[in-house]
Amino acid sequence: MSYSKVQDTFFEAFEGKYVRALITGPNESIVKRAAYDSTSTPSSVIGRVEGGVEGFLDASKTPDGRFGAVVQYWLGSDDVEKFAFELSYRLRQDILVKPFTRIFDYANNDSNDYIEMMDIVGHCGDGYEWTVEKFGRTMINVPIAVPDFQIEEKFKINDGIMGGNFWYLCETPEAVIDAGEAIIDAIMDVEGATAPFDICSAASKPETNYPEIGPTTNHFYCPSLKETLGEISKVPEGVNYIPEVVINAIDENSMNKAVKAGINAALEFDGVIGISAGNFDGKLGDKNINLLDILK
Repeated sequence: MSYSKVQDTFFEAFEGKYVRALITGPNESIVKRAAYDSTSTPSSVIGRVEGGVEGFLDASKTPDGRFGAVVQYWLGSDDVEKFAFELSYRLRQDILVKPFTRIFDYANNDSNDYIEMMDIVGHCGDGYEWTVEKFGRTMINVPIAVPDFQIEEKFKINDGIMGGNFWYLCETPEAVIDAGEAIIDAIMDVEGATAPFDICSAASKPETNYPEIGPTTNHFYCPSLKETLGEISKVPEGVNYIPEVVINAIDENSMNKAVKAGINAALEFDGVIGISAGNFDGKLGDKNINLLDILK
């Protein structure tokens, strides 16, 4: 494949903490709703938990023999207490309420750090919850009106890498959607990687005129501002749309594989006229990774 459309530029990545979980349920529809609901707000940049769907497993590959979804929940800091507090909302409000669901720890390493689920999820049983040895795990059984919800007692906290990204520069709106969907499918085929923002329409920047609302638009790359900004606009000629794909992963190798898979998928579409990446002169992340190095 030719990479002539790919700019010689880099993205910035940084270390983060994540929990990797497996959601199972009675059918594919319920599991997918639980997975996407619980990861639907990619918000680590504003101090909340950021989530993404890594992929799906058939019944032969899960502890309880049911359809499963592998999900990741991230926090870009070492504040474990805050991580647990924020994570509890995702688990309680978006998964526990789905009928017949379970959640298992799906860590891929030997981390000794973990989050106890009894305090943040188990006590939804209002003191009537109990533990049970099942599926080779210690599970908390939370009695609810559609009996019953179960979650593994402990979830490991893992070290990973966040913030990998690339932009696919588009000529047509069809390319934004069609290439974007192919990119997300390609990333989901890479074990250990996830795209928490899916197809993202709003690249942001660290500095802002409105800090009370968090990151704001990266105005240099807004096609609708090209005429207003004049010479300081950085929108290339012929580019009408600049969607971004952000990638978090369990390690740098998985991140780079996902970036390459996504770029390869994007370049299959005629309406994609270039590939670039978001960076801030190396000031945001401690790892600067060049796109062309990944594609070698």
